[in-house]
Amino acid sequence: MPVHTDQQGPVAVLTLNRPDKRNAFDGALTAALDAALNAFEDDPALRVAVLTGGTAFFSAGTDVVAWAGEPTPRGGPYGIAGRRLKKPIIAAVEGIAAGGGFEIALSTSMIVAATTASFSLPEVGLGLIAECGGLFRGPRALPLNIARELLLTGAPLGAKRAHALGLVNHLTEPGQALPQALALARQIADRAPLAVHETLAALEALNAEDDARGWALTEHAKTVARQSADAKEGVAAFKARRAPQWQGR
Repeated sequence: MPVHTDQQGPVAVLTLNRPDKRNAFDGALTAALDAALNAFEDDPALRVAVLTGGTAFFSAGTDVVAWAGEPTPRGGPYGIAGRRLKKPIIAAVEGIAAGGGFEIALSTSMIVAATTASFSLPEVGLGLIAECGGLFRGPRALPLNIARELLLTGAPLGAKRAHALGLVNHLTEPGQALPQALALARQIADRAPLAVHETLAALEALNAEDDARGWALTEHAKTVARQSADAKEGVAAFKARRAPQWQGR
């Protein structure tokens, strides 16, 4: 089962389950996360979701061998990156949240991370760009110059610094991201559901216009990058585990 769902009262725990690929997304995982989130949104008994990849890693992003499948009607890329959230979703991050994995975390309402977690957008190392919201959600969640550095170098951002910069809501010891995320989820679930819903709806609407422009600019950058010789070389070099030979075109 690509995504395991566990209902704990009004909280749904969604666990990515592709450990042999460090939860890298193929089409099946995208479809499974979309279905799990649709079911969560449509169940009136569920008020908050926690999304986790387990205790070893969150997600390595897109599986560049199988690729991540088509965006879904309700969820967009990965079944979540284009989703207009109707209920709060908390990411519980242990280990790496790389590329699309980081973009998935950026798509949620809040992030809880262990001290050993790291966040990165390494797409430029493959001749690609951050295609699933990182170009505009990164600078929204982080200071602009920090976001620029992540996007232009692909270097990782450690959880401790991410917490100091405001990206991470709660920092925990290793193995404790999920329990802390559950505690936060239960705190939200204990509040008036209509007030929580309307607050989240207002926050989502506040960013809707910026998101639409961000997706349009991302689509242009993605098209140019994916059609380039550098993208073909970057992916080929990754698969062959060798250094890429960039051509700049």
